[in-house]
Amino acid sequence: MAIAANTMYICWHTNLTRHMNNIVTDLNNLFDRIPRRHTVDNYKEINTILIDFETVLTTIEAINISYEKKMPTFFNTLDETKNIVKKSNDNKASKKVKDTYFDEAADLLKDTIQQVILVYDNGNAFD
Repeated sequence: MAIAANTMYICWHTNLTRHMNNIVTDLNNLFDRIPRRHTVDNYKEINTILIDFETVLTTIEAINISYEKKMPTFFNTLDETKNIVKKSNDNKASKKVKDTYFDEAADLLKDTIQQVILVYDNGNAFD
């Protein structure tokens, strides 16, 4: 019976570790996908990245109480980034202004993803 329990623990731990590593991979992939200049396609892409990033934040938040306490800051920054992206698509704004807003949003998103990677620490935060 002890062997079966030990085997179950090893399987659970292996799956958990694989899941934790996937989160870092997902964050790095999102970071690498962030476009630089405002175009219609890049506007769509950055919005998709923001949705995917929100999903990853929600996943991290659900891991344990320590992450749950740390994630609200990142959700606030995510909302701020969404608002800046929205400004970058204002029909009344010039191309230069749109590019400026888009660059600001892209930079903020990159900084935020990097901060989440550091806070996440491969799933090593325990309360």
